[in-house]
Amino acid sequence: MTTTAFPLLMPRLVKKLPSLSLWFLAAVHVLVLASFFLVLLTVSPARAQECHGENLLKALERDDPQRYDAVINEGIKVVNGKGLFWKIEGKGSAPSYLLGTMHVSDPRVLDMPAGAAEAHAEARTIVIESDEILDDKKAMAAILAKPELTMFTDGRSIESLLSPDDLAILEAGLKRRGLVLSAVSRMKPWMLASFVALPACELARKAQNAAFLDKKIALDAVAAGKPVKGLETLDEQLTAMAELPLEFHLKSLVETVKLGDRMEDVVETMTELYLQGETGLTIPALKAVTPSGAGDDESAYVAFESTIISQRNHKMAERAKPLLIDGGVFMAVGALHLPGEDGLVELLRKQGFAVTLVR
Repeated sequence: MTTTAFPLLMPRLVKKLPSLSLWFLAAVHVLVLASFFLVLLTVSPARAQECHGENLLKALERDDPQRYDAVINEGIKVVNGKGLFWKIEGKGSAPSYLLGTMHVSDPRVLDMPAGAAEAHAEARTIVIESDEILDDKKAMAAILAKPELTMFTDGRSIESLLSPDDLAILEAGLKRRGLVLSAVSRMKPWMLASFVALPACELARKAQNAAFLDKKIALDAVAAGKPVKGLETLDEQLTAMAELPLEFHLKSLVETVKLGDRMEDVVETMTELYLQGETGLTIPALKAVTPSGAGDDESAYVAFESTIISQRNHKMAERAKPLLIDGGVFMAVGALHLPGEDGLVELLRKQGFAVTLVR
């Protein structure tokens, strides 16, 4: 997609972004499932290719400076909303470190902030969201252990829940991605999320076993003989996705298929914000590029923030506490878990740790 063509796309794209952006944000929290999903469906995506997405925030700055300023101002207000790499200190123990990650294999993302590699090398224990990602068979078993989380087990299917028009759109979109609707119609929409929402270049890398940042951190730790601990299970991640309204998932699945390659713009926007350490700006940016006032989208956001971010943050903070008390930990979790009043940085401070920004 060329830059000159992008302004023509913007008006059509922003009308769809509230629910799409939230669904994608939810999806990236369980992108550890993507590799196993590809195996499950025996999909063979196209060869690796370059991503060509445009940063929506840059386009917004050019086309609507006033709205752009409002987005920036909202991001500035987010507590601990800037920075990816934090130092955690407790009384009488070695310092620990917290790194915000993005669950993709983009080479730009794999290049950790300065000092992070050294902290990883010096740490005694590595902590990630789920240590099940280290064992493909274990991860697959966890996904399949509760079929009601991944499949419709009550006789329903995506075909029975969508209108004929939406089914036609979904069928055509899945076909372009190498899938037949009848083969996946009993899968829950969130199981299709990581495949449909990601651009072809990322899917191709995953199909070639490229490790996303969290998995690379864990694999490097195992190679160095370090223990790797998980803060939650894949079961818990799937359950969180399942708690979001089904209608939200179905609608967003269809709209994402309609966008096709234009989802690259959403991914690129998130990636560039991540690389800039703008963790607090990500959600305001993806929400506010569209006119406000859509009540259903706002309620969907509230559900997303509570279920996919806040509740999991509290759980991860409690499980991390005893490990951090011992010190010498390198902890890596999705960057959107860091900022905000209910973010990990603030929650760890409330537990009595001194948490300071490194970079």
